[in-house]
Parts: sequence; C-alpha cells; structure tokens
Amino acid sequence: MGRVQGKVAIVSGAALGIGKATAQLLAQEGASVVVGDINKEEGEKTVSEIEGEGGKAQFFTLDVSKEEDWKAVVEAALATFGRLDIVVNNAGIAYSGTVESTSLEAWRRVQSINLDGVFLGTKYGIEGIRKHAGGGSIINLSSIEGLIGDPELAAYNASKGGVRIFTKSSALHCAKAGYNIRVNSVHPGYIWTPMVEGLTQEDEAARQRLVDLHPIGHLGAPEDIAYGILYLASDESKFVTGSELVIDGGYTAQ
Repeated sequence: MGRVQGKVAIVSGAALGIGKATAQLLAQEGASVVVGDINKEEGEKTVSEIEGEGGKAQFFTLDVSKEEDWKAVVEAALATFGRLDIVVNNAGIAYSGTVESTSLEAWRRVQSINLDGVFLGTKYGIEGIRKHAGGGSIINLSSIEGLIGDPELAAYNASKGGVRIFTKSSALHCAKAGYNIRVNSVHPGYIWTPMVEGLTQEDEAARQRLVDLHPIGHLGAPEDIAYGILYLASDESKFVTGSELVIDGGYTAQ
C-alpha cells in the first residue's frame, strides 16, 4: 500500500474497464483520483466505490476530443486536490474496418478520440504537473495494435501507432526541457472489458478466437493493465521514460 501516496491523478475513460480498474488501484495505493469520462452515471459509480473503500476521488465530465474539457479537468484537479502528478490517457474507442471500407468520417472520429485525446491529455497534463516542482508521470494507453498491423483495423492501428511514437516525442521533450516528467506508453493485448465484449457480441466462438491469439491461454483482466500503469505512475519507475510496456499474454512474442 502507498505506492502513490499523496499524489494526484487524472484518469480518462475511468467509468469502465481498464480506466476504472486503474482509478481504483491508484486510489487504493494512496492517490487522489480525478475520474474523467463522458459516462456520468458509471463515472460517479466509480467514485462511490473508491470512496466506499476509503479513497479520494471526484468525477468530472471529460470528452477527451475537446480541448476545453481537458483545460477544465486539469484546472479542476488543481483546484480540488492542490496539485497534479499523474495523467493516464486511457479513453479510446474500437473500430473495425480495412483501408478500403473505412470512411473518412469514421477515420477522423477514431483519431479524434484515440490520438487527439492523448495529445490533449499530454499537453495539458504537462502544463498542470509543471505547476509544482516534484515532476510526475504521464501514461498513454496504446495497444498491441500500435506495434503490429491488422488488416481489419486500419484506423485503430493508425491511432494506436500514433500514440506510441507521440509518447516518445513527448518524453524526449520533457526530458530535454528538464521538467522531471516521464511519459510512457502501455500496450495491452485483448483485455476482457466492455469494449472487447462488444467486439465478440456474446459469441463464445469469437471470444475463443481472441483467447487463442494469446500463448498464455486466456484474455487479460483490467487489473492486469492497471498494475502496469501503477508501476509507471509510481516513483519505482523514475528511470523509465519514452518506453513501451507490453502486457499482452505473449501475443507479440510470436
């Protein structure tokens, strides 16, 4: 306990799935957490569960594709908790489509959330963290699909690949500027979240096909990713920046 004691974190997409597990774990380990999401009902449930376990959290509506929302959430974190140490850019959407079948409208929607949202969260996260001298950590959720290609995931591949290399650029900028802010990306395999459940549409054969992609023999759970994020958020990873943490059950080892 206490691995991020006294720190303040913003977690986007924290109403469900990996974001929720991350917000809960950071709170359990001593952080005050800003739960950001467009899903107010589930976001407030996340806050209630954190508070029910003795943690500190506050919900704020956050559409990660909107610059004004990011400005407001960072300002709210500073006003509510007095500082900002950690930003977890987790919010994202899935979209299936080849380069030929994907419309420009769909392409732009995926990029606006999965890539623009990470850009904005990093940009304003840096600004918020710099308001105190202690430095901090920004963790950007990419994917195994940011490392390898899939013919059916043209827009998603582009967005997650963009997150990967953008993270490195941001990490180098912060390091060379002397900000003491680390920026890293996390690359999950298929995790059993509402988003992945939606892909399988309660089709057990489809779920098994996803399982079979992972040599470890099962899908990941949200907490599997949350523990990796916790490490990157904590001072245990003080020498880690511009790196890729792959948590994928062996998927990309093949």
